[in-house]
Amino acid sequence: MTITLFNFIHAGNLNIPFSFLVDPLSSLFLLIITGVGFLIHLYSVSYMKTENAPDYAKYFCFLNLFVFSMLLLVLGANFVILFIGWEGVGLCSYLLIGYWFKNLDYGNAAKKAFIMNRIGDLGFLIAIFAMISHFGSVTFADIFKQAPAASTGFITAITLLLFIGATGKSAQIPLYTWLPDAMAGPTPVSALIHAATMVTAGIYMIARSHILYDLAPVSQTVVAITGSATIILAALIAVKQNDIKKVLAYSTISQLGYMFLGLGVGAYTEAVFHVMTHAFFKALLFLCAGSVIHAMSGEQDIRNMGGLKKNLPITHITFLMGCLAISGIPPFSGFFSKDEILSAAYGKNPIYYIIGVTGAMITAFYMFRLYATTFLGKFRGTEEQQHHLHESPSLMTIPLIILAILSVFAVFLDIPEVMVKNSGGLAQFLKPVLGGGGESAMISASTEWMLMGISTVLALSMILYALSRFKKNPELAEPTGFGKWMRDKFYVDEIYDALIVKPLNALADFFNSVIEKGVIDGLVNGTGRLVQYSSRQLRYLQSGQVGGYVLLMVIGMVILFVVQLFLRK
Repeated sequence: MTITLFNFIHAGNLNIPFSFLVDPLSSLFLLIITGVGFLIHLYSVSYMKTENAPDYAKYFCFLNLFVFSMLLLVLGANFVILFIGWEGVGLCSYLLIGYWFKNLDYGNAAKKAFIMNRIGDLGFLIAIFAMISHFGSVTFADIFKQAPAASTGFITAITLLLFIGATGKSAQIPLYTWLPDAMAGPTPVSALIHAATMVTAGIYMIARSHILYDLAPVSQTVVAITGSATIILAALIAVKQNDIKKVLAYSTISQLGYMFLGLGVGAYTEAVFHVMTHAFFKALLFLCAGSVIHAMSGEQDIRNMGGLKKNLPITHITFLMGCLAISGIPPFSGFFSKDEILSAAYGKNPIYYIIGVTGAMITAFYMFRLYATTFLGKFRGTEEQQHHLHESPSLMTIPLIILAILSVFAVFLDIPEVMVKNSGGLAQFLKPVLGGGGESAMISASTEWMLMGISTVLALSMILYALSRFKKNPELAEPTGFGKWMRDKFYVDEIYDALIVKPLNALADFFNSVIEKGVIDGLVNGTGRLVQYSSRQLRYLQSGQVGGYVLLMVIGMVILFVVQLFLRK
């Protein structure tokens, strides 16, 4: 159903209405955004009071503007309205990440998120202009209707430009480094950005444009390869992080890679299902992390935690459920959504499946390293921290319980066909928009069962290994060798700094010192100094001596006579 409010832009033959599209895809995202967003708002009421947050009302204004922008994004019936919401969530991320703006590092993190998103947004904007030029419209229905008649090269260019926008918002290689720094914002903000809003925008946009991507196999391959690379890179970095929020941040990037892998192999429904399940268990994990940080008086280094199981029973059990869900252990929903993507990836290319399973193994390892180091073993913090350890208030624990329940029972929204024939559910609900399932439909039921069994056994083995390794002997020493590379995030930020930031700063310094101060200011200030100097010299003509004035008058008359004489000739 399309609802048009008014004509937003009308120029010549171009008409862009301010209209909303309500269909199964947008409805699902509406439920995710408002449902998880409500729980995060509820959690924030208590969390931000305990943080003694300044401008308490301003925080909730930004939070609600964030949700509003995301709703506008998923409801837009054309790419321009989608883009307005797209830019809105970018602005709100800047405002919320930099909420503690008096801290310079937090302000820099907010600027980094804003600027890196602008890089992707430029690609999206160029794609919109190209669609206006070629199709004469930005409305989804018009573009998707005309797309089959367009050349493959043009559709490929459009989809790649849209993908550039998606890599910025959804933190894929190479535009992913802003997301870990987004941890500078309050923990509920991290949950909102990572679970229900901003990072899912790119997934939604590609899923909404799936008709274009089906016409551009090259773009689909690029999406799948980028997602696969992001899965492994982010998972490896997460293994050696010691900040509880940084581990979850890199896990988000890795999980987004699974969604892009699903989109790249044509498993759009499976990717959207993983968006939903990920929203539940990732919001749960971040809010649990906030509960731990609250109990630890602001401490975020897991090496200074340990043994929190008995002091934070609700946080502990819900965090464990979130870890099991993200690790892909049945019967948690994360198992079904991830394995549907892996099955579709296997149907497209077994290499994608191998990469996905490897990422799942690493995910299980680092999540249970995080769990064991935080909740098991002996407490390693200070005596003062141990004295103040306590479970969070009910306004914080109730959302945890609800999200934990959703992390388990969300599976009933889309039970795989291999388990229950004609199960219907989410796949049938989204079929009018996204069509049938991905390449998993091309593999036999026995193969799918085998793939599910392999991934489950491998994940369980990594969980047991992580628990046995870190339960009593947490990793407290600084890593060496390859582990140091993982801890230092493979120096990607340093590479960007050396290749992009420093040259741009040097160019800016050149323009500032040479062009602006040397040329522009020199020209302006030189003109001023010339006028001042000239006025100082000319004032001597006003000497007050009558004889001097007569002499100047005579000289002037002579000059006029000479000029007149030459003009006559």
